[in-house]
Amino acid sequence: MKILHTADWHLGKRLDRFSRLEEQISVMEEIIAIADEEQVDLVLVAGDLFDNFNPSVEAVELFYKTLKRLSQSGKRPIIAISGNHDSPNLINAPDPLARECGIILIGHPKAEITPFSTEHFNISKSAEGFIEMKINTVDFPVRILHTPYANEIRLKEYFGENKEEEINKVLSQTWKELADQYCDEAGINLLTAHLYMNKKGSAILEEPEGEKPIKIGNADLIYSDSIPEQIQYTALGHLHGFQNIGTKEKPVIYSSSPLCYSFSEAGQTKYVSIIHAEPGQAVSYEKKALKSGRTLVRKTFSSVEETVQWLKENPYTFIELTLESETFLTADERRLIYQSHTGIVHLIPKVKNRELNEEQSHEINLNQNIETLFKDYFKSKNGGQEANEELMKLFNEILNP
Repeated sequence: MKILHTADWHLGKRLDRFSRLEEQISVMEEIIAIADEEQVDLVLVAGDLFDNFNPSVEAVELFYKTLKRLSQSGKRPIIAISGNHDSPNLINAPDPLARECGIILIGHPKAEITPFSTEHFNISKSAEGFIEMKINTVDFPVRILHTPYANEIRLKEYFGENKEEEINKVLSQTWKELADQYCDEAGINLLTAHLYMNKKGSAILEEPEGEKPIKIGNADLIYSDSIPEQIQYTALGHLHGFQNIGTKEKPVIYSSSPLCYSFSEAGQTKYVSIIHAEPGQAVSYEKKALKSGRTLVRKTFSSVEETVQWLKENPYTFIELTLESETFLTADERRLIYQSHTGIVHLIPKVKNRELNEEQSHEINLNQNIETLFKDYFKSKNGGQEANEELMKLFNEILNP
């Protein structure tokens, strides 16, 4: 069978003052097209469906329209779990109606899905944190361990965590018990979760810039060796770059966000993962690149002319722009830069520091006239940088109204 794994949609997310809704509409169309072209049997969405607990009407509408089309109006089952940006109660709220369309929404850890049937598939077994599904077009059952995001308080509530026990130990034990009871080689065995997971002994993976962190210190680290041996593929959400922290035989995949959502992701290609699976065999997967959305770029320039030229040559981008110069930008220069491009998110002027010579005095002669005193004061506070003509003009207007 074929499975599509995607995550971290963050529907409704903005980049500073810029809406990303049109780009999100486009990339959702792209994901639907890939699912149809690949004729996938199942879709997993591993959390952060929305960008906040109270998503906009437009974001909610895009979410349900996308899921309905991904499910082919109920023919293809979808399992979507909540992430740290989602309200678990909001994700759970429309569940009875969603199930009629083949969509299983899971908001809380260890949720138990009441068994149900549709024309195209049925939930044959269910327990807290587990479902077994039989799809009409597939000859064997699919078992899925599911763990939506849970903070430490929620984990204690749902898993009965003792203060001495680490989250890693609690999850490892819970997953193992479910896998030992329900997962054998007669079916496909999957795990989907939204959490921060790392490979033991590897460098700490960076969480996305600007995201709500879910790793605080090392006490709550969850390691990939806590995944039961029966699991053939683990579909993760939270980190926005595609990576396999498992092995080739047993992939543990962050499928990436569908768009670049912060400048720390500038230059990243985004993907969905297409999994080829059969019982008792190692799975294979392929990365399908997503092409929608503006490119995010961090650029540094040393002149206004060079900046404006690049901006005009690269219109369909969002840019974090640093301009290094000998003097502060004038109002006219700022205006010219912003008129050259519609996607400037940040403009960071950086005045080159001039080292003061050792023989230069750091004392200011108070017997000088007020204009010279101001220039000396400005230099002392700005690493020897001279006040420019525009600044001095403003100073004199204040001094002599």
